[in-house]
Amino acid sequence: MDKDISKILEGWDYLPHEITVRKITGIDGKEKIQMRLELGLLQMEIEGRPDCKKPYGKESLLEYYLSLIEEHKAKYRTDEKFALDHNDCLKLYVESLQYYYRYLCLFKLGEYEGVIRDTERNLQVFNLIKKYATDEEDIRAFEQYRPYLILMNIRARAHYCLERKDYDEALKNIENGISSIENFFKEYQRADLIKKSEEITFLKKWKEEIQQNKPLTELEKLQKELKEATAREDYERCAELRDRIQKLQGKNKKGRKISPPSRQQNNKL
Repeated sequence: MDKDISKILEGWDYLPHEITVRKITGIDGKEKIQMRLELGLLQMEIEGRPDCKKPYGKESLLEYYLSLIEEHKAKYRTDEKFALDHNDCLKLYVESLQYYYRYLCLFKLGEYEGVIRDTERNLQVFNLIKKYATDEEDIRAFEQYRPYLILMNIRARAHYCLERKDYDEALKNIENGISSIENFFKEYQRADLIKKSEEITFLKKWKEEIQQNKPLTELEKLQKELKEATAREDYERCAELRDRIQKLQGKNKKGRKISPPSRQQNNKL
């Protein structure tokens, strides 16, 4: 078998300032993700652990450690004294890097549901480390990346909503993201970093752009027309518009919002 990957890379150049990614069909007939690197490529599974391994028979190390916690609870009726040492944290860190590379690729491909899935998964790891790690250095090693991870989760959620033209839900997600990152800095008594945060700055700017460019809803159009009718003292038209607004608001209360998919609720988002 020819093991030289030159033919695979032929015509697919490495671009140092952007993520270069593509989908291929593997010999097993399943879609794979390939990420171009300077000296070759990474190939990842789209579902499950990116390298397709099943540590300890579980989908991932995260699932393995969660099962250990459940065993501990079953034995002692509490999770007190359950702990993750430095080696445990290092293993989870290395595994989380796989999901990091995959969600970057999925974001580039515009597959936002996968980004939401993988960023939520890594946030779950961060929460696990924060609660059970015995070494503060291990906690800090993860926590320093939490604002960025929240940012990517929120970007994926907002894009998911924007694709479905649910601008209000997109804005709501962005506002939640800003609050989550602000709370992160406050929790660590570093509120002074809020104004310097690149993640918060990006989300605030994006929020303004969406607000400026989003088309008016039927309700907003009626409210704008009502304001204009009031200004010109067209009271008959005002009464008609108020009736239409009330009816529309009644319908909206019964409507359902389009929300991005989530495998589980995360206490940070």
